[in-house]
Amino acid sequence: MDAMPINEGLPSNVTAQMRNATGQPKASSTVVCYSPMMITTNGIWQGFNPLEFSLPLFILQTAIIVVTTRVLVLVLRPFRQPRVIAEILAGVLLGPSVMGQIETWATMVFPQRSLLTLETVAHLGLLYFLFLVGLEMDIDVIRRSGKKALFVAIAGMALPFCMGIATSFIFRHQVSRNVHQTSFLLFLGVALSVTAFPVLARILAEIKLLGTDLGRIAMSAAIVNDMCAWILLALAIAISEVDSAALSSLWVLLSGSLFVLFCFYVVRPGMWWLVRRTPEGEGVSDMEVSLILTGVMLAGVCTDAIGIHSVFGAFVYGLVIPTGPLGVTLIEKIEDFVTGLLLPLFFAISGLRTNIQKISDPITVGLLVLVFVMASFAKIMGTIIIAALYTMPFREGIALGFLMNTRGLVEMIVLNIGRDKEVLDDESFAVMVLVSVAMTTLVTPVVLGVYRPSRRLVGYKRRNLQRIRHDSELRMLACVHTTRNVPSVLSLLELSNPNKRSPIFIYALHLVELTGRASNMLAAAAASASKPSRSGTGSSLPPVTEHIFNAFENYERHTGGVSIQTLAAVSPYQSMHEDVSVLAEDKHVSLIVVPFHKQQTVDGGMEAINPHVRGFNESLLASSPCSVAILVDRGLSAAAARMATEHHVALFFFGGPDDREALAYAWRMVEHPGVTLTIVRFLPPDYRARSVSNSSYRPSAVADADSRAITISTEGKSELEMDEDYLNEFRTRNHGNEAISYSAKMVANSEETVAAIRSMDNNLHELYIVGRRPGEAGSPMTAALEDWMENPELGPIGDMLVSSDFSMTVSVLVVQQYVLAGAPAPAAPAPAASSDPVRQYLSNANQRPAAAASGAYRASAASAANSRWSGSGAVGF
Repeated sequence: MDAMPINEGLPSNVTAQMRNATGQPKASSTVVCYSPMMITTNGIWQGFNPLEFSLPLFILQTAIIVVTTRVLVLVLRPFRQPRVIAEILAGVLLGPSVMGQIETWATMVFPQRSLLTLETVAHLGLLYFLFLVGLEMDIDVIRRSGKKALFVAIAGMALPFCMGIATSFIFRHQVSRNVHQTSFLLFLGVALSVTAFPVLARILAEIKLLGTDLGRIAMSAAIVNDMCAWILLALAIAISEVDSAALSSLWVLLSGSLFVLFCFYVVRPGMWWLVRRTPEGEGVSDMEVSLILTGVMLAGVCTDAIGIHSVFGAFVYGLVIPTGPLGVTLIEKIEDFVTGLLLPLFFAISGLRTNIQKISDPITVGLLVLVFVMASFAKIMGTIIIAALYTMPFREGIALGFLMNTRGLVEMIVLNIGRDKEVLDDESFAVMVLVSVAMTTLVTPVVLGVYRPSRRLVGYKRRNLQRIRHDSELRMLACVHTTRNVPSVLSLLELSNPNKRSPIFIYALHLVELTGRASNMLAAAAASASKPSRSGTGSSLPPVTEHIFNAFENYERHTGGVSIQTLAAVSPYQSMHEDVSVLAEDKHVSLIVVPFHKQQTVDGGMEAINPHVRGFNESLLASSPCSVAILVDRGLSAAAARMATEHHVALFFFGGPDDREALAYAWRMVEHPGVTLTIVRFLPPDYRARSVSNSSYRPSAVADADSRAITISTEGKSELEMDEDYLNEFRTRNHGNEAISYSAKMVANSEETVAAIRSMDNNLHELYIVGRRPGEAGSPMTAALEDWMENPELGPIGDMLVSSDFSMTVSVLVVQQYVLAGAPAPAAPAPAASSDPVRQYLSNANQRPAAAASGAYRASAASAANSRWSGSGAVGF
């Protein structure tokens, strides 16, 4: 590396850029020269130091930056901080502020001669990330955002912009020394008024506000804000050339406008032509993807040549590409590589440029912080004023104001460009970066502390199927992860006999895992809206979500007695069960149906598709506000099974709340004209010797407030007596129904239980229905099976039925009843400690107080015919 004086013929702007790249003081006039042979090394065994060559050094720097960023992401995750905070802090940590104080680190790992290579690759990653941001934005959402979001965006941008310019102008002599005044005001105004759309989307999804009205307004306003910010940034860059004439700035603006028009009226129709010529169900070819991605760089070159930053061209180019299969293909190709590897380099560069030691003048620092605080206050106040005009609650207005103050990538770009253009000096740059980080860290805790969504519901009674009549309306939440889950859920709905006398209201929920990408958040927010308000937005939905919604809506159109509302939820799998539980409680759902985490392979075996689904199911079983059923599909979704005129269902009854809930669900199926139900009751050999004293079904004179609910008294009764009451009620109500067959099997231990189930004709049935916790805890009939369970969420019987030892063509529905608070404990001895953490957690987690429920089943008026089954002491049935 040699230093040489700058030649006189070298253009001044190139000189300035080289000065910035090398980080030399403005007074210095040196250019770092590179030997063309100093890229790769011949190896340490020949006496070469790899860190003196550009490629090994760059690889090491990239690895250090990515690892440091990921470690900080894990550290900040409990505080619910967005990833951008970790990325900026990683740069500050690795830069001259902290690690740069170690001389060996500064000269060997991050020497100034290496920053040009690092910056070049970082800006390439930035180019493609801004292309992705434009790709993820739906222009139609801006049109549909409504006046409220538009006014929130305008007020949240105009007021801080004006406030920032006004305060900066007042303190211009202290804050903006040695820089061009107009450019400084414009850059500062844009930096203070911008809202980071990708960061905001991530924050909203993590704090469960993406599907709320507040989240939708914030997202729509952020998109409008982002669009305006890019326009203002282009304007600020155009007039920031201090030495250029005013006419050249006008040419920059004119050329930029022509570029935008070219993209919208030439490139966009070309993309639509490409989409239309792609056959249905097929993706675009690799060559077409390569040409589109090359267009990103060409767009960047064009805007850079015009005089606007290259990222503006990439953003506009991404904005004109239609959402749908083409956009999804492009996102899948490059998003993980760009956001996971290249983008952290840009934030690291911002941190490496941030030298806290340059912050020396307390007056300048104090005034810059004051300007920033005043602008943030103006944005919050502007949002509160708009919220008040639309009669939004005051707390909601404050939360929206802080959400609009989310900083991130765009502001970092503005500050870096301002520093490159010598509009911001090192001190101002460092202060603005640190204050931006501090503002963004405040967003999540403040919003969580201020905004409390109003819980309109205190409680509801119909938390399980046993409490409602078999012919009353059933409200069910059906969760699906992929399109493969849909046919089995629809088959189960068909067996549930929906009709106009006993309708079923389905909330079909598509569960989408939240990863580091924001590509489907906006679409999920639109999908969470009601069906009428979502009309015409089909193109903005991800293809998988759109296919799932279409399948359920087609079923609704062709089936009577079914009402379906399609929803989507974006959440990490660790907290996805919370979203489902809140939705179930909000919609007064009695049953949640979720798919098993394994799917059947071609050879009939079961393999895990997504291991996170199992954790989701276990968490939901432990915290659900109503009954839960896990559906194991082993042929129920097949076309032949769905089109068959006769369906054979078997119910294994051992006793207990879960088995009674399974019987309550099977009760709905027997009304179906094509369903044949076989009920097999398993009894211990000493059953006759047990006292079933007065296990009578006594009508109560007091009717429940809900006339359609079955309310059987359980006071002072054991589980065995409650089983007898419910079975007697079922048999009485279905007297003479030839589609129902009963049998009782005496079994003394688990081996006899397995043998009894094996003896059945497995090829006859399509579906087995079982309870998750059969019989009494520690019962000899299932005790040994519990010790060998591979899938505790299915219970001993369900786990046995899905094992490879049994029929591979019979689907299984495992039901767990929601146990009402205040229900009497069964007479059986307390259960022994189990190795199943879900089982241990259930005893407390499910005891949610229901303010509207008494917690006891009270008998409703019944016909006199029922009394002949009471006190009969009949064995089995």
